[in-house]
Amino acid sequence: MLTKQKFWINDMEAITCIMFILIVIGTINICSASLITAYTNFENPYFFLIRHLISLLIGFVAFALTSRFNYKKLKNKSLLLTVITILSLSAVLIMGVTVNGSKRWLSLGFMQFQPSEIAKIVTIIISASYLGQCIDKKIPITVNPQKNIIFLLCLIIAGFVEAQPDMGTALIIIGIPTIMYFIAGLSKKWIGIICGIGFILLTLLATFQPYRLDRINSWYDPWSRSQEDGYQIVQSILAIGSGGFSGMGLGHGFSKYSYLPESHTDFAFAVFCQEIGFMGAFIVFLLLIALAFYCIKIALRTKDNFGKMLVCGITLLIVGQATGNMAMVIGIVPVVGVPLPFISYGGTSLILNMISIGLVLSVDRHNHIIKKSTKNETITTPPIKYLSKKKHLYRLK
Repeated sequence: MLTKQKFWINDMEAITCIMFILIVIGTINICSASLITAYTNFENPYFFLIRHLISLLIGFVAFALTSRFNYKKLKNKSLLLTVITILSLSAVLIMGVTVNGSKRWLSLGFMQFQPSEIAKIVTIIISASYLGQCIDKKIPITVNPQKNIIFLLCLIIAGFVEAQPDMGTALIIIGIPTIMYFIAGLSKKWIGIICGIGFILLTLLATFQPYRLDRINSWYDPWSRSQEDGYQIVQSILAIGSGGFSGMGLGHGFSKYSYLPESHTDFAFAVFCQEIGFMGAFIVFLLLIALAFYCIKIALRTKDNFGKMLVCGITLLIVGQATGNMAMVIGIVPVVGVPLPFISYGGTSLILNMISIGLVLSVDRHNHIIKKSTKNETITTPPIKYLSKKKHLYRLK
């Protein structure tokens, strides 16, 4: 009798393999996309690749440790993680490294560190802790600061990031916990209040800085401003379109020759599309969908509500950023500076994304341990009276 063969041994193997494939694709793309910029600025064509490989090594170690770590211990560390995050974001505003007019990095000597990347995962952890507890105890979920300080802390952390300024990351930091609240069962009343206040705040933030209005105008009609604010998005669209179905070939794209700004960071996907074409872009798209699928499977079968909400938040973080970056690169949304996970250059982002995937594996691993321990429980021996009855019946037969 033929047995059905599985492509993956389990969902953990599937997620790990998908992540490694995306990392390989990203490493090759970063090497190609950053060659010219690295040589022009540092006289070393492999400057960014070397730094990427160092971050990758750290990420592998962090991933291995996190996947074996008991994620439930994070609930007791929520306050400590929040304090560390707020202090590091405060340090950025005081002594941070300024790049392109924004203070987003702290210098560690051998590398620069971006605390806002930590803020993304920390807000997910503290939100999952609160929501999991509410679901366990059947407590109504609310964002009222008098009853729930967690959502207020997420707003404060997002405010620190916005002050850098980094509106794109700030929206992720507050947006993902908000969606997690919706998933957990937030009342329609509070959903309406959040949507209304959020729309007002977005409008105010968009008009607060003149360059944000320019980005919106250039997004609406980039071709009329192709030599001004719309230059970046126009060059991105041209790069993607020139790649066609099969691309120009790895290393043969011309947009990285100072035509497309941030060609190895936020717009790395445009260079990838130009060199590998629609075929390569579609493969990355399918890999991200598969990653989301297996993460959702883990979330659905996880009995622990903290773990369930944690996996939901991490899935939203990885796939949500990927969706935002792709939409930005092809001109569907304004330029907001969101990286493409595992594909765009960024050491802190890469390490934190690998840690996030490690936490997903930790949730699934401990879920399997609980199931195995339940199945292997010893069966208590039946009462003596029952045994005697069974024995008597056997004799009669």
